[in-house]
Amino acid sequence: MGRKSPYPEEFRKDAVALYRAAAGKRTYAAVAADLGITAESLRMWLRKDDAEAVPGRRAAGGSEAAELARLRAENARLLKAEKGVAPGARDPAPGSRLFRPGGEVRPHRWDFISDNRADFGVKRICRALGASRASYYQHLATEPARAERQAEEKRTVAEIRAIHAEHHGAYGAPRVHAELRARGRRINRKRVTRLMRTNHIVGRHLRKKKRTTIADHTAPPAPDLVMRNFTADTLDTRWCGDITYIAVGTTWLYLATVIDICSRRVVGWSIADHMRTSLVTDAIEMAVAARGGRVHGVVFHTDRGAQYGAAAFAEVCRRHGIRRSMGRVGSSYDNALAESFFLGLKRELLHGRHWASKAQTRLELFRWLSYYNRRRRHSALGYLTPTEFEQQLTTSRTLSLVA
Repeated sequence: MGRKSPYPEEFRKDAVALYRAAAGKRTYAAVAADLGITAESLRMWLRKDDAEAVPGRRAAGGSEAAELARLRAENARLLKAEKGVAPGARDPAPGSRLFRPGGEVRPHRWDFISDNRADFGVKRICRALGASRASYYQHLATEPARAERQAEEKRTVAEIRAIHAEHHGAYGAPRVHAELRARGRRINRKRVTRLMRTNHIVGRHLRKKKRTTIADHTAPPAPDLVMRNFTADTLDTRWCGDITYIAVGTTWLYLATVIDICSRRVVGWSIADHMRTSLVTDAIEMAVAARGGRVHGVVFHTDRGAQYGAAAFAEVCRRHGIRRSMGRVGSSYDNALAESFFLGLKRELLHGRHWASKAQTRLELFRWLSYYNRRRRHSALGYLTPTEFEQQLTTSRTLSLVA
């Protein structure tokens, strides 16, 4: 009998789905690196998934392909029918004159002098314009330096655009600046802000969040062991978690998380189409597995939702030695770190995007959670990623013990 995998079944299935979604464009090693697992583990999970494939899967896949073809045809029909939506519907006619606000031609006086100096002479033109000849000659002398600065600025803007696109348009100036510094670029944060503003490169902004917590007033509440102090000096001393909803067409998916307050890493999560207690117990089990089972004494702070007050959830916490902590009813500040995480998720992943398939939505959530842990820079961690922060913290602790 083989050794039991430390990764929950939900994680393994989502990892397989993520690799399959790449359709051969990404290697085992690349996908595994994003998830923090070995390439061999991913290969093994794929082989097992292929071996367990049922005959109905092929038929289901065919129906899904047919539905996708139908939707594409419907989309093409709507584009043709809707006025002003079809490609090129609002393009200017060939050869027509097009002016945009702020784009009018306004020649600089120094350029005017250069263009006409052969006919009228610099002295006469400067006298007519009320300009200084010394300033004009200084302008000519510094032209190569200006051209170099403009070229360097274009290269910087191109790099900023690449970082912005790489992180799906979510990064604002602070994180773009941190990413540039991490790549060895010595650049001022104010300059990054100016370049992003003038080139209309904008990160996503927060949106208002709907309240979803339904308290169970019959369940005995746990005490508040955090008291709005969302700090921790070491890993696995304080966790926090919550549940959020994601619209999928006319239905919903629900995401439960477990976040290590010290490193801001999402150590456990669960995605389901229901809000039963198993949603939060699965997230806890994943967090325990991710930490190798060594979680005795950790404080897990939540709101007073019915799932966190259920007897089944209390039993799972008791079995692993986890101390439950709860904030007050209706106070988002009592679980501010978990609320802030969900605001970031909805701003960076869900804003302006809509999925009709639960499978696709689940895959995108899984992809973003893995990206958040391993690649997204966090302002509270000095713009390190949660994984980098944990590695640095572990290294410094080890060196201290050796010393």
